[in-house]
Amino acid sequence: MRFNSVLLLLFMSLAFHHHTFAQSKLPNTVEAQLKKAELSPNALSVVAMPINQGPAVLSHQAERAFAPASTMKLLTSFIALDKLGPQFKWKTQFLSENKVQDGVLNDHLYLRGGGDPNLSFEKFGLMLRALRQSGLRQINGDLILDRRYFQPNRPEIGAPAFDENPDAYYNVIPDALLIHSNITAFMIDSSNDKINLRLATPMEGIGLRNQLKLNNRPCAEWKTGWQSPQVNINAEAEVEIVANGSFPKNCQTIAYLNILDRNAYIASMFRALWVELGGEWNGKAIDGATPTTANLLHERQSETLADTMRIINKYSDNAMARIAFLTLGAESPTASAFNDSNQAAIAEIRNWFAKNQLSDQGLLIENGSGLSRIDRISAKQLADILRIASTSYWYPEFASSLPVVAVDGSMKNRLKGSAAEARARIKTGTLRNVMAVAGYVRDSNQQDWILVAFINTEDASAMRGKAVLDELINWLASGRP
Repeated sequence: MRFNSVLLLLFMSLAFHHHTFAQSKLPNTVEAQLKKAELSPNALSVVAMPINQGPAVLSHQAERAFAPASTMKLLTSFIALDKLGPQFKWKTQFLSENKVQDGVLNDHLYLRGGGDPNLSFEKFGLMLRALRQSGLRQINGDLILDRRYFQPNRPEIGAPAFDENPDAYYNVIPDALLIHSNITAFMIDSSNDKINLRLATPMEGIGLRNQLKLNNRPCAEWKTGWQSPQVNINAEAEVEIVANGSFPKNCQTIAYLNILDRNAYIASMFRALWVELGGEWNGKAIDGATPTTANLLHERQSETLADTMRIINKYSDNAMARIAFLTLGAESPTASAFNDSNQAAIAEIRNWFAKNQLSDQGLLIENGSGLSRIDRISAKQLADILRIASTSYWYPEFASSLPVVAVDGSMKNRLKGSAAEARARIKTGTLRNVMAVAGYVRDSNQQDWILVAFINTEDASAMRGKAVLDELINWLASGRP
């Protein structure tokens, strides 16, 4: 009997070691892609595990903290969903202290931002239309911009540029009153001898000086000769935009740029839309606080958090992700103790980890979008979040926000014709030295899996890892051959 017990222990020991080895061994096809991309296995972290319970079937450096790029949005979006609920909405309000008399407001008009992540100029225009329909026609006062929902109020002022494209949409730093993402649209079209330049965004009082020169490049390469416009503001707060560089002949496009000061942008847009509605405004736009005695004139509620998450995750919207992150801080019961919405959000996330008995060791979060050089999370930590999400009441809302492989979002053009097509919901992440994927995969046996994989390198060679990550998704979807 004792001999049989010894044999049983020996067998269990061998089985345990074999199981551990099998978990850390990368699939042959993945190793082949790593070799082809000239990437070391040390640059890869990956975990694949059943969606609901059970150990990982693949675990390679899964406990080591890696830079996640935009897959960090999964942490932000699910914890926001878990804490705020899918029906959470942001509010934007117009208020005044004095009453409107005979269509005239002889006082300031207060615009209080509540962090709406998708307040386009069309939606802002509807708010102004509601004011006009209420009887207001003439405003004899300033437009006071109240951004206090987030702290600090103007985080973009003095912030260092993330990269060499500070005017790009993905680099927009949000505040509580971010109208149309502060983006100015330029319509450009040319003939053989002329370049036309116009503003496509409704703006009033913005001078536009066209100094673009024609070039002979293909239209598809128009960005090659493009230079970010110069913005000049004089002592009277008049704004002039000067366009420099060159543009191809017989070409047309639209450039979307974040180049104007926030207050100048809102003032220009407010005036253009208000005048279009037949209104008058004698004032300027300045930062300030809404008095407690002010009365509500009109309120707009945003789309729900669940709806917003589909944009955040399917299209990897950095500004919206950052707003969801800051909202966690602003809505935190301990927000006043921080006086910094970002820090309050980080504390909320660490509290969520503790509540769900997850280790936050090695976790570093800068702004919740993944657009960061310092963010760190392990594949295991992110996989654990995805597992908790899979048993949540809000799993349908969360899962529907992820890009579907070969169907939509950032995965629309990847893995077409593979075993993973339409069978996996995967969030992607890309930075100069990072490639990442994370999400859910249904295999050929109708079993659901969680996959998280990061590639980190010290240079831009991470881009070569796309085929490695795609092979991991395909391997799992194919039933792990």
